[in-house]
Amino acid sequence: MKDYLSKMLNNETLSRQEMHDILIGITQEKFPVEQISALLTGLQMRGITVDELLGFRDGILETGVPALLDAPRYIDIVGTGGDQKNTFNISTCACFVVAGAGYKVAKHGNVAATSVSGASNVIEGHGVKFTNDIDQLNRSINEAGIVYLHAPLFARAMKFVAPIRKHISFPTIFNLLGPIVNPSQPKCQLLGVATLDQMRLYNSVYQKLGIDYGVVNSIDGYDEISLTSNFKVTTNSYEKIFSPRDLNMPIVEPEDICGSSTSTKEDALRVFDSVLENNSTEAQKNVVIANAAFAIQTLEAGKKDIEECVAMARESIESGKAFKVLKKYVEINS
Repeated sequence: MKDYLSKMLNNETLSRQEMHDILIGITQEKFPVEQISALLTGLQMRGITVDELLGFRDGILETGVPALLDAPRYIDIVGTGGDQKNTFNISTCACFVVAGAGYKVAKHGNVAATSVSGASNVIEGHGVKFTNDIDQLNRSINEAGIVYLHAPLFARAMKFVAPIRKHISFPTIFNLLGPIVNPSQPKCQLLGVATLDQMRLYNSVYQKLGIDYGVVNSIDGYDEISLTSNFKVTTNSYEKIFSPRDLNMPIVEPEDICGSSTSTKEDALRVFDSVLENNSTEAQKNVVIANAAFAIQTLEAGKKDIEECVAMARESIESGKAFKVLKKYVEINS
């Protein structure tokens, strides 16, 4: 570790292999807490490279519990979090809409860190019992079209750094890892990021991983397509700024998708269910449709135009298929 820290003091970057070895060393408790804290601080101050992020990803997947799903092609829809917008669970809701449209979804998530309700909170709120049993996971994705992977059951390495992260209290490289350590390693992913800097970073990460991806950012700082402003999308094949009108949707007011309607976990759960039941406000339904549409386009490797994908997502909700997926998922996993 002294050699690694010396390289950083000389303003050198660490290789993907070096970062992998550091992560393995952390799980083997080879390094003093002070050295790990110094490393995390140095990385944060200097800025994290693509290979450094991928090296830690490699180590987390290697030391974790794999989820080898027997579905041929599926997607994860996830946000980086940390946008401080406190919206309802838009990405998780979009997962059920995509499954309702006939695709497979392997959603990876955790309890809330900076918002009221995280993905695991809203899933658990339906009485679901989290598991890493592969037979159960495969039954879920094949019978319901969706499986949920509760992060703490898979990423064993995270427990070794949890006390350090809490002690130093500022964001570190570990805050960037969540979206790319899905233990099923999907070949498709739609990621929402809060800043354009993060968009550039993950765009390069996904190019190196060689998967079909879409990265979205609302210009006013949401880590998802919020429809409160124009939003930018980068994929394997294009980079474009959209307006809500491009999806034939009106602009949404921020209070329509957050605020008092999502002030508690119970409130967020009610909004989540109302969207899938097709009983929500038009604004709440539209933001879910928008995110689901770009996920469908990602799954189709860009071969469907976004208007067709919007229509498919809308039909999934309005036909009752998305809600049927939720009921089947809960039945299998409760």
